[in-house]
Amino acid sequence: MSHLSILPTVLRDTDILHPPLVSLGLASEFGGELLGFAGEGQRVAISVQVEGGQKLGWQRSADGSLSLVGDLQQLSRSLTLQTLLGQITRAYAAHQAIQEASLGLPTALLEFHG
Repeated sequence: MSHLSILPTVLRDTDILHPPLVSLGLASEFGGELLGFAGEGQRVAISVQVEGGQKLGWQRSADGSLSLVGDLQQLSRSLTLQTLLGQITRAYAAHQAIQEASLGLPTALLEFHG
């Protein structure tokens, strides 16, 4: 196992991130710590377990965004994980758009399927 890396993202809200994770079949956990090489740990706001038992997490950055925490070496070798990260980002954007639309249209019925 290599060291954990922290990568900036455009994601900002764990409450918006949670539903896409669930819709993609990932059991998410709020809080906790991801462990890397030699017990290296990073606290995270939300995490998921993916293929091969690997964990990914997101921690709050100083600017309020969520940074991805994971084993970059493993991520770079796995097309499945790269695809999954793209799916998570797209689903997050869709959920965020629906939330914003529901605030602007309080009487509308908005649903997300996917």
